[in-house]
Amino acid sequence: MLLRNRAPSIDSAPVTATKGYEHVSASSLAVIRWLNCAGADFVVVGAVARAARGDSKAQGPVAIVPAPYGRNLDRLVEALHAVHARERSQAQALGILNQHTQAGALKISPQDLIRPERWSLNCGVYELDVEGRPDGSPSYQELLYESVRIELAEGVSAEVASPEDIEHYDHVRRTGTAPAIVVTRVA
Repeated sequence: MLLRNRAPSIDSAPVTATKGYEHVSASSLAVIRWLNCAGADFVVVGAVARAARGDSKAQGPVAIVPAPYGRNLDRLVEALHAVHARERSQAQALGILNQHTQAGALKISPQDLIRPERWSLNCGVYELDVEGRPDGSPSYQELLYESVRIELAEGVSAEVASPEDIEHYDHVRRTGTAPAIVVTRVA
């Protein structure tokens, strides 16, 4: 059987972070390496992006905004299915559920990844958030234009969003809506 077309699994082998990025967690590096091996195009936002930009206290799942073109979404869905990704519920995030409680298998299509809501996923012991694009959020191309490519470890690199875009997605995570400036006029 040819394995060439099979989506990769997440390699848990330790990786040595590049100098200056030692504070980025090993599990985050493993997820980004897996996404690189799967051939997915994405921009990192959220806690890992903050860590890559120098915030040594930032902790959280790898949060990405995938490129919205069809073949990229197909590769990402295939990779998620290969690692048996499951939705992460609030109870799981808070540690309320025990190890015997399982979330249902993830049934996701490429079109589901471009909805406005976030997908919070467990990929075994690894966590991945696929950010949606609510109204008012920057497009992938806008994120990519402002991002910088950072090599976090040998063979592990990612486009990391600008500080402004990271802040934007933090606001979306907290409130569920994109930030907006409202000008009111008092007569």
